[in-house]
Amino acid sequence: MLHKNALVLYKNTPAVITAIADKYTIEYLVPSTKAGKKTEQKVRSKDIKLLSDTNTMSVTQITETAQSLIPQFQLQLDDIYELLSSDEQTATKPVKISEIAELCTHYSGYEAWALYIALTQDSRFAESSVSCDHDIEIASFLLRSPEEAASFAAKAAQKKQEAEERTSFIKRVKTRKLKLPEDARLMQEVEAVALGQTEHSKVMKEAGIPETPEKAHQLLLDTGLWDITRNPYPVRWGLSTRSATEGLATPPDEERIRIPGTAYAIDNEWSNDPDDAIAFDGEFLWIHVADPAATVTPDSSIDIAARHRGATLYLPEGAARMLAENALEDYALGLTPVSRALSFRIRLDENGAIDDCAIMKTLISVKRLTYQQADEQCDTPELRPLFRIAEQNIARREKAGAVSITLPEIHLSVNDGIVSIDIPQATKSSEVVREAMLLAGEAAAKFAFKNNIPFPFVSQESPDIPTDMPSGLAGQYRLRRCMRSRNVGIIPSSHAGLGLGMYSQVTSPLRRYGDLAAHQQLRSFLDKRQILNSDTMLEHIAAGDAAAGAAVKAERKSRLHWTLIYLLQNPDWTGEAIAVEKKGKQTVFLIPSIAYETVLTAKTDIKLNETIQVKAGNIHIPELTVTFQQI
Repeated sequence: MLHKNALVLYKNTPAVITAIADKYTIEYLVPSTKAGKKTEQKVRSKDIKLLSDTNTMSVTQITETAQSLIPQFQLQLDDIYELLSSDEQTATKPVKISEIAELCTHYSGYEAWALYIALTQDSRFAESSVSCDHDIEIASFLLRSPEEAASFAAKAAQKKQEAEERTSFIKRVKTRKLKLPEDARLMQEVEAVALGQTEHSKVMKEAGIPETPEKAHQLLLDTGLWDITRNPYPVRWGLSTRSATEGLATPPDEERIRIPGTAYAIDNEWSNDPDDAIAFDGEFLWIHVADPAATVTPDSSIDIAARHRGATLYLPEGAARMLAENALEDYALGLTPVSRALSFRIRLDENGAIDDCAIMKTLISVKRLTYQQADEQCDTPELRPLFRIAEQNIARREKAGAVSITLPEIHLSVNDGIVSIDIPQATKSSEVVREAMLLAGEAAAKFAFKNNIPFPFVSQESPDIPTDMPSGLAGQYRLRRCMRSRNVGIIPSSHAGLGLGMYSQVTSPLRRYGDLAAHQQLRSFLDKRQILNSDTMLEHIAAGDAAAGAAVKAERKSRLHWTLIYLLQNPDWTGEAIAVEKKGKQTVFLIPSIAYETVLTAKTDIKLNETIQVKAGNIHIPELTVTFQQI
């Protein structure tokens, strides 16, 4: 049984027993407090080790005097070690600290804490303990051999050096003054936080920096490890910024129908992966689509990799393709004199509705045009019918309740870190392509439904559009907010936003996994092979749609990232902002020239669709924030 005032060790700090009952009441100084706050604690016998049973000082006095007493004990340890190691009884068994104290000169019980520190700092003594009555442990030490002591001392010195280097490194992190490139290795965990690969960083915690992706991003910028052009968002969403690497096999030598005439692949001037082309032969509307499903079979390694990507990731700095780059030469349309396609031959009735659809494997000749070139050729015999069909289909869909929304769009591109913004010119031919793609999607959905093919049907519930809809851009903005989310499943349903009874996306199998999965089903049906059952198809399209959703979010964040960098690179930029919604004293503005939405308080009362001039300030890249001011 220990006595009152005995000096004990509790959690590596000295404590004095102040009372004894069913438990021991001890008094000790809390190490984490600057002044050493004294506190009491009830503990069990197994929680403490006896240092001295004859102490007469308070724990405060013991702590205060220890530093001055340690040197005098260190001077005596050489003789004590030699004496103990020469005795067979003490050389191999734990020696109580009280027995070591008897070999010290000028020793009193309250000095046990100083002696304990001296012993733990000496590599020749290894801390241990021995038990006495009532399970009380007594602080004790084993003697290390000279060789063991030397090894332990070397390891301790190395550990001390590493701790000192770590302390210096954390200090450099706090001051944002790293030694590069040496410190870069230690900052890898910070990069992992910035990229969303982990939620924790010891470096940030030790430096007192909140462990968030935004704070990690800022730290990497402040220390020069990252440039402001570093885009973390694709990786943060778990996406690769490189195209798929496994190449597609050469298209099989299979029977295909040679379609006479020329089809037109119409797209933006910066597009380099054309996967659809259109033509009208006087009787049928033809929508020809790239045919990678000729070799990409369900659950093949390429198919699984594409499903995990969900879609081609289009970033201002470049595209990370869902299928390998070399697939374009064999499967994109119009890059070779003759292209292979999966073609939708559609007959329209007098109202422009689909009367019949045939799907076939074809060989076609394709001419590529930009939207501007197609507009210039709108009255040619080859393109005039396509423009007429588009106008008729728009009228048909609008009559069925289709909702058309036009909001500002921009094209961002990055070359050598310099951001450029282009505003696409509105063209009639873009409507032609859009309507042809919608007709192909509608026709494919009807074909799949008619033939009982499990298929990725896309639907959308009707929006709740208020009667007091404003005009202009404000009306378009509000209309977008009224729209419901799209749904993808294997049960067909109406797509209210498009004004279609059933619909599927089938015209971008090089870019979207859902389209590729649809083509796989269609080809299996045409080739009289086993099609995927409903459950498997649902699993495939759900996985692909989830991945595609991540790609959309990463693209959105990336565009915002590069937009802010554009503003930093153009500090004199000013732009027109159009009021689209009132929120109390504040107003929501759209800035068409950068396709940006912001909220601010105008200097005067602003009505919807009125414009003001703004400039940008307080741009914060990691937080993706910018403050606009009226000028």
